[in-house]
Amino acid sequence: MLEPGRKIAIYAEANMGLINAKMAEGIMRYGRNPIVCVIDSRAVGRTVRELCKIDRDIPIVATLDEALELGAEVLVLGTTPSGGRVPQDWMEMLDQAVAAGLSVVNGLHDRLGDRFGDRLREGQWIWDIRTPVDAMPPIAMARAAALPNIRALMVGTDMAVGKKTAGLEIWTALRDAGRDAAFLATGQSGVAITGKGIPLDAFRVDHAAGAVERLVMENAGHDVLIIEGQGSLLHPGSTATLPLMRGSCCNALILCHRARMEVLDTTGHEVRIPPLRDVIALNEAVAAAAGALTPAKVVGIALNTRNLTEDEARAEVEKTAAETGLSVADPVRFGAEPLAKAVLAVRAG
Repeated sequence: MLEPGRKIAIYAEANMGLINAKMAEGIMRYGRNPIVCVIDSRAVGRTVRELCKIDRDIPIVATLDEALELGAEVLVLGTTPSGGRVPQDWMEMLDQAVAAGLSVVNGLHDRLGDRFGDRLREGQWIWDIRTPVDAMPPIAMARAAALPNIRALMVGTDMAVGKKTAGLEIWTALRDAGRDAAFLATGQSGVAITGKGIPLDAFRVDHAAGAVERLVMENAGHDVLIIEGQGSLLHPGSTATLPLMRGSCCNALILCHRARMEVLDTTGHEVRIPPLRDVIALNEAVAAAAGALTPAKVVGIALNTRNLTEDEARAEVEKTAAETGLSVADPVRFGAEPLAKAVLAVRAG
């Protein structure tokens, strides 16, 4: 686990400000550790504010040596290449980092502990987040369906549209309002930020829903659970949404969408996004399984407007609300309170 006081450097070579740097952005936005720099040789001279719309003064440097000079103690791998594997051309940099005494937070599938574990000094560690503590939990059996709490799952029109971010913002809004709420991390960024949760995509298909169910049951005492979403039912390469629905027996859904996005950003060929009302109906139908399992309604839409001006963003929020009849908000830009209220209304209804 990453202790809050340790100084970190985030490795985001050639990706800062792009979709694949969502781990980096999550750590910068919600992490508890002091960040001495971001390493991205192609972004030197630009700012975090400019690239990511994050209001933080974090220097961008070109090399690991510069990060060490700034006092880095931990290196966080902040990008997720396609397929989630550690690129071979990172190995020289990682060799240098380990030799220099840096600990490493690795959210990718390859186990760096197996490669570098015998070279670690006292107090130095490698956290391979995608290594489950128990890779074969019991099969899911809809145990969470009997819980009296609200279980709100973040779902999306695509990968990397802000499901984790929206979930953390809603959770924060609930906590600020004095509600007993927990955020359940299900991906490497969420686990790195909160220090707990599960790396969902590291489980075998038959055991993924069971891992989610166990996580939900371990947090059953909370009044509201905000469950980090993964993937999308629309994406041809994604299977993550189904075990989240089955394991959590969610009774509320928040749909996350990037404003004005008409095709999936994360596929190699054009996959068009249906009208949002149809996407809503799809997610509600799959969650309920034709009435066999817990019904869950989409109660709000988290609209990612980061690429729009403020006037454009407000217009898109109003347009989406008119089209769907739901509460719509960009939780980062305009606050998550409307979505938090929509989640709480599940119990009132």
